[in-house]
Amino acid sequence: MDLNIPLAHRVRPQTLDEFIGQEEILGKDKILYRTIKADRLSSIILWGPTGSGKTSLAKVISNTTKYKFIKLNAVTSGVGDIKSAIEEAKNPLLNPTGKCILFIDEIHRFNKLQQDALLPFVENGTVILIGATTENPYFEVNKALISRSMVFKLKPLSVENVFTILKNAIKNPEGLGSYNINIDDETLKKIAEISNGDVRTALNSLEIAVLTTPVDKNGLINITNEIAAECVGKKKSMFDKTGDSHYDNISAFIKSMRGSDQDATVFYLARAIAGGEDPVFIARRIVIAAAEDVGLANPNALVVANSAMQAVASVGMPEARIILSEAAIYVATSKKSNATYLAINKALEDVETKDTGEIPMHIRNAPAEGMSQFGYGVGYKYPHIYPGHVVEQQYLPDKMLGTKYFIKDDTVE
Repeated sequence: MDLNIPLAHRVRPQTLDEFIGQEEILGKDKILYRTIKADRLSSIILWGPTGSGKTSLAKVISNTTKYKFIKLNAVTSGVGDIKSAIEEAKNPLLNPTGKCILFIDEIHRFNKLQQDALLPFVENGTVILIGATTENPYFEVNKALISRSMVFKLKPLSVENVFTILKNAIKNPEGLGSYNINIDDETLKKIAEISNGDVRTALNSLEIAVLTTPVDKNGLINITNEIAAECVGKKKSMFDKTGDSHYDNISAFIKSMRGSDQDATVFYLARAIAGGEDPVFIARRIVIAAAEDVGLANPNALVVANSAMQAVASVGMPEARIILSEAAIYVATSKKSNATYLAINKALEDVETKDTGEIPMHIRNAPAEGMSQFGYGVGYKYPHIYPGHVVEQQYLPDKMLGTKYFIKDDTVE
């Protein structure tokens, strides 16, 4: 056992039976499990958050199918590395079975040229591609590769899954089995909870706790709640401000405001803040929600949201969190109307797709003397000289007469 190798690597599962979690794709009645067992594997993309088991699953697949396994990391590899891997896969001395899994970690980091270099060898079966990504592959991976692969989404591991993996690591001779560790289930579960479904974080934290805690007079390494908390630190955020979860979280934040759920609004706001989201970006989302979803049902929401955005920009964090919370809750608890949003969208659609005709002559601009002889401004009625400052006259072009864009709903006074 090489203790220089991180615990997470030493205790990786070697078989499907050892793999814990991801029952949604690895249950015995699921297509991925059946294709692995039947040795009918095709190229696949494993999409999931950090520490959900993508690399471990790729290695298990290789062990189960007995295919040659070549691993590349898209961050450090280029087209030259791809070509070398392909040559190795083709070489009967290096790959006697002729079957090879090419595992590319963080495949979303490959550019189009690099992904295109893979395509012919995936198509002709030289390699079976297993790509791992934390980002949405439908946005980040070449469409041609996607069309030739099955995409499987891995979820964050449950607390129970992570707890089981930690328990096994303590017993495993390749893991921490050679240490006399005294740790209760409550402390292990605390580590599992704080890791937020990332088993690598959980195992690293447990290993740090074991390696940095002195042995007592009885030869035991006593891991207390306090030691575990110190080694784990803050709860791992599931939010990545540059990744796919950024869009998921901001979408949930916006929809919670729109849906008038102030508690969910604050929850997703907190996730964004804890994940390092730019507070001005969050404030802009609140301004947009105030205009789009509250609108004329409470016009003051836009005033509050815009003031909050200015205050956030001038105050900064951490105090900006209070301003963001106030503005977001105000928008969430306001009456809702999207009448102005629908109005401008419908008008834009007409302007962009229809022959809408010409502006009536009487409301056209007549800045120069003599233009009236051509009808510019002739017949215009100035509303302020009429009772109630309103007068009936045609404003829409002839071709658009009778069109209704703003349809007042019951929340607009």
